Amino acid sequence: MFQLGKTIVSEEILEKNFVCNLTACLGACCVDGDAGAPLSAEETKILEDIYPKVKPFLRKEGIAAIEAQGTWVKGEDGEFETPLINGQDCAYVIFDGKTALCGIEQAYNQGIVNWKKPVSCHLYPIRIKEFSDFSAVNYHRWDICSPACSLGKELEVPVYKFVKEALIRKFGEEWFTELEKVGEEYLKGK
Repeated sequence: MFQLGKTIVSEEILEKNFVCNLTACLGACCVDGDAGAPLSAEETKILEDIYPKVKPFLRKEGIAAIEAQGTWVKGEDGEFETPLINGQDCAYVIFDGKTALCGIEQAYNQGIVNWKKPVSCHLYPIRIKEFSDFSAVNYHRWDICSPACSLGKELEVPVYKFVKEALIRKFGEEWFTELEKVGEEYLKGK
């Protein structure tokens, strides 16, 4: 672990390799698991605001789940998260054939909304845990992402480079520039 501004960062995001491989996993992270995507308080308000614009992109099951539960829910741990369809798929998931995609991101890609998706989804496989004085930035392992780890290793793309856009979105350009410097030095020493 090392400190970077008000973050404590795991070296694993420098050491591990990762590139999403949708053809292999089919977007399983959007449909597997036992909770929705983590959300910040600010993101719950964004979801409430953009839902009418995103709704036409969603499946009927997702719309039903959102209209029954709300655009966001509090999980068992008391944290904010996206609602699920029957305790499984994220309510915002859509499918292209068998591949799970984000309905919010599809609306974003078409210029309908200006918010790509929850930062937790954009950052994956990095998970952020907020504490009062700092944020912990950690690599999250999930067996469904084995194809992404293999592809990342083959292409030699460290986790932090794969999620560059999301890290900048979360912490800013200056923070990411510092992370790159640390990453380059760290990897030279390996």
